[in-house]
Amino acid sequence: MKIVKTQDMPIADTPHKVDVRKLYDTEHAMTVHITLQPGEKLIRHITPVDVFFYVLEGTGIVEVGDEKQEVSQDTLIDSPARIPHCWYNESEDILRFLVVKVPKPMEETKLL
Repeated sequence: MKIVKTQDMPIADTPHKVDVRKLYDTEHAMTVHITLQPGEKLIRHITPVDVFFYVLEGTGIVEVGDEKQEVSQDTLIDSPARIPHCWYNESEDILRFLVVKVPKPMEETKLL
């Protein structure tokens, strides 16, 4: 058994320049924890595999393709492979969510 605490994982150096921590990384899947402070956002990008997001805390705006919607805690969002997507924290509170990529990508994410 492996136990991982988010706060013990290093912040990854990504082009997004926000708090991104890789929690799970195997040959089959990858899970990342992202924290967006008020006013922070991700760069719009395309992931080469299917992704789902799960909101742990806060309220944010998720954009997948041409759809943009406000989501909050305990919400799961599906983002199919090769569809542009992005996250925005326009609230006054922290936004935390998980990103689960299945299968693990063999190609790089493409920034737009």
